[in-house]
Amino acid sequence: MKIYDWHIAPNPRRLHIYLAEKGISVELVEVGQEDLTLAPWFREKYPHAMVPMLELDDGTQIGEAMAIAQYFEDTVPQPKLMGIDAKDRAIVAMWEKRANEEGMLPTSELFRNTHPNFSERGLPGAADPIPAIPELRERARKRLDRFFAKFDRQLADHEFVAGERWTVADATTLAAVDFAGWSDVKIAPECRNLRRWYDAVSARPSAKA
Repeated sequence: MKIYDWHIAPNPRRLHIYLAEKGISVELVEVGQEDLTLAPWFREKYPHAMVPMLELDDGTQIGEAMAIAQYFEDTVPQPKLMGIDAKDRAIVAMWEKRANEEGMLPTSELFRNTHPNFSERGLPGAADPIPAIPELRERARKRLDRFFAKFDRQLADHEFVAGERWTVADATTLAAVDFAGWSDVKIAPECRNLRRWYDAVSARPSAKA
């Protein structure tokens, strides 16, 4: 079993954080290159051309960070980081999805339409050139403003994103906030609850995974 990885990328990072909290160690195979592209041999092996990708001993390939996390949640049940019962699992899944769609995706949209190395890579995993769209930058920044404000409100009443326990929703939210920093988008001073949460989860050993 091994995970094909790009250590600097945000999607692998949220999986790293989750696995560290689970206490799971898996062989990592680096597939990122200095020019911010995936190694040709990996694109040939895995035409979906996205990371992370878990390859099981029988050759099964499982892509997408949360699909991989679900595999480990089912095979290594403790500690439960995706919910402890039906209600809790639904709440965790809800907030993880919001963190991804309202945080990770607009951050990716901003980064891909700003960074010069991605001027023809507007979408992840695309084989054909997709030009950047400058107009998407401002939309992404506005989406991130809403993301920060929404999660600040949620964290006014909860220690962690999905409640009073650390869950995979915190991994995705932390990865999103740090990824936004790549494009110089920071937590606004008025988002005090989000800042309190961010400082706390960033101090956990898993944040360095």
